[in-house]
Amino acid sequence: MARRVTLIPGDGIGPEVTKAAVTVAAATGVALEWETVEAGAEAIRTQGTPLPDAVLESIRKNRLALKGPITTPIGTGF
Repeated sequence: MARRVTLIPGDGIGPEVTKAAVTVAAATGVALEWETVEAGAEAIRTQGTPLPDAVLESIRKNRLALKGPITTPIGTGF
């Protein structure tokens, strides 16, 4: 049975980094099922928040997550 993992690709270099991490994880032979959710700049644009409730719900449900880098506004943060 595959272990379900929340995958937050992020933005900027995040998707590239998480893609590499998923490839490495697959090479271990451990059965993983990825549940991809959006956070960061795209989530701000579409949902008005960098960390939508659906992301937190997915993490709580799966109890395991992999998050790529996300953009942080310069000088203000989130």
